[in-house]
Amino acid sequence: MEKLVIEGGNLLHGEVRISGAKNAALPLIAASLLAPGIHVLHNVPDLRDTRTILRLLESLGLSWEREGSTLRIDGSGLRYSEASYELVKTMRASVLVLGPLLARLGRAKVSLPGGCAIGARPINFHLMGFEQLGVTCDLAHGYVDAHIEGRMQGGTVYFDIPSVTGTENLLMAAALAKGTTVIKNAAREPEIGNLVNMLNAMGADIEGRDSERLTIHGVENLTAAESTIIPDRIEAGTYAIAIAAAGGDAVISNCNPGHLPSLVEKLRSAGVEVEVGDDFLHVASDRARTIRPVNITTMPYPGYPTDLQAQFMALMAGCKGLSVIHETIFENRFMHVAELKRMGADIQIDGRVAMVKGLGDVPLTGAQVMATDLRASSSLVIAGLAAEGRTEISRIYHLERGYEDLVGKLTAVGARVWKEDE
Repeated sequence: MEKLVIEGGNLLHGEVRISGAKNAALPLIAASLLAPGIHVLHNVPDLRDTRTILRLLESLGLSWEREGSTLRIDGSGLRYSEASYELVKTMRASVLVLGPLLARLGRAKVSLPGGCAIGARPINFHLMGFEQLGVTCDLAHGYVDAHIEGRMQGGTVYFDIPSVTGTENLLMAAALAKGTTVIKNAAREPEIGNLVNMLNAMGADIEGRDSERLTIHGVENLTAAESTIIPDRIEAGTYAIAIAAAGGDAVISNCNPGHLPSLVEKLRSAGVEVEVGDDFLHVASDRARTIRPVNITTMPYPGYPTDLQAQFMALMAGCKGLSVIHETIFENRFMHVAELKRMGADIQIDGRVAMVKGLGDVPLTGAQVMATDLRASSSLVIAGLAAEGRTEISRIYHLERGYEDLVGKLTAVGARVWKEDE
């Protein structure tokens, strides 16, 4: 097993090129189950999670090949409908195969998903939605066993709370249902818009992209299509916060700043210079000028993303003054706090609220820390870049689930970071 080693205190200068979005790639890869033929996906990141879902597709009978960042997936060989625990246990997004399998085969048996331990994230929204389309869903022995005779029937689905994977699963299922399906209070994340574009390119008839109301007019058949994965807004945001925390002047290219409205405003409120272009962010931060404290509350898109909460906390740990961070999405997403405190951060937790008393002119100090989930691990990287001395991060397989070539990208902008065997 490897660990990540960071020698902190280096300013970051240069350019970071953003990869395709993990959270868009996973549902688009799953959508290839909906139709036979060769699906072509561009700008696909090479990550632990994308490799996992491709192994899952292989277990269902599909084949694929990769050339650079382009994937070609042959949906013609689909013949199995069961996703085993061994494949699903490491990645919650594996549940995204439920909708396509039901739509194409009329049955699906999928292990209850695993992944980051940041909260319950139940799949009851998915199952409730499928049942509205006429599907019978049973839970037994750690599996969802869902089935229907004939085609699903269109219906109306209302989410009490916007669910990203729930919206994506219902979109894929309803695309081949008989009649019209309406999803109310749908999630509006850009990754869902990316999926809608792919499904429509495959012959689906979906209206309302980027809105809270999605209308899906079911069609009898879909065909293979070519699509491009949008840039990863969470990766872009992570590097923007890293530059702000470590200090420096760098360009984050091949991104969509329009997908990060709340982060840009929060960074500017903290005193970070942010220039927004069509496909880049130019971030400049002078460590001699103290970062100002800023409060954040995580919200569904377009609010402040929960996936950038831990990273922003690492930035606030080095500001001068008190900032308050309110986590409304996941009930257990402060596991990184204990590790940041090992580096000298002053953070107090009260339920879903974290009060961060910034150290001001006193920097964080390097320490041995442990990654507990994907985004928590990136907060430790940011803290390590800003800290004095050497930081060692263990269990970096979490990082590899969501950040492509992290070491190479950080090294290119002047960070001293490398991997070592533990």
